[in-house]
Amino acid sequence: MISREVRVNGERIGFEILGLGNSRRGWLAQVNQGSGPRVGRYCVNLKDLEEVGTVSIMEAVGACDIVTIDEIGPMELFSRKFREAVTASLRSSKLVLGVVHWRISDGLVVDIKKRKDCEIFVVTHENREELVELMISRAEEYLEQR
Repeated sequence: MISREVRVNGERIGFEILGLGNSRRGWLAQVNQGSGPRVGRYCVNLKDLEEVGTVSIMEAVGACDIVTIDEIGPMELFSRKFREAVTASLRSSKLVLGVVHWRISDGLVVDIKKRKDCEIFVVTHENREELVELMISRAEEYLEQR
């Protein structure tokens, strides 16, 4: 699953969530949504997060060689089902490529950062293109070993 910002006339109005490998899409969060947990000016849409994001992660755990989660951040962590899906992916034998919001002190994120089988990279404007190539290389190595 991936999330991406949505802008209208240059102003960010929210974040869309997309399932990789399926056609699911929905809203992770929007301004003026009305209900749901709040992060800054955004209301988190738990229904779409769970029906798109959580389902997509679990489908990948069951059917794919690589699980991609973008991102494990403050909005996503409001969902117990999302947390369970992330945990299931980490317990699987799959390669998990995840984006973790660095400044979060949530227990799940702290545990992820402490894992001995995790390799953590800090993304900057200067290195983000290099990291894409590195992630592709690591994924290819993983697939060749299977």
